[in-house]
Amino acid sequence: MPTIFLVDDNYSLLLLYQKLFTLKGYNVIGAARNGIEAITMFKKFTVKPDVIIMDYRMPIKNGIEATKEILQINKHSKIIFASADERIENEALSIGASAFKLKPFNIDNLIGKINETLLKN
Repeated sequence: MPTIFLVDDNYSLLLLYQKLFTLKGYNVIGAARNGIEAITMFKKFTVKPDVIIMDYRMPIKNGIEATKEILQINKHSKIIFASADERIENEALSIGASAFKLKPFNIDNLIGKINETLLKN
């Protein structure tokens, strides 16, 4: 069962993601509300998540900064940016994000992107 780590400052969205991903057969191993919390949690995972769903606009540390640090810890991390700010798509991909999904999106489209990302080496 693929593991997912969620990073988004919208608590309602985190709960929705958790329920939907669990129903779709994924194991949500953690959820963080900002970039600092994401990095702290990521460092503590004994087994790293298969995929990270990363928001961009968050308090304390944004998704770009958090992604850079996570990729310094583990360069093989697969991070899918999920943001309403399409202007950061190129930057997210250029720093190492595996994919970008523009919010709002259909959950099945995100599931497809997760599966596609899992197949990449």
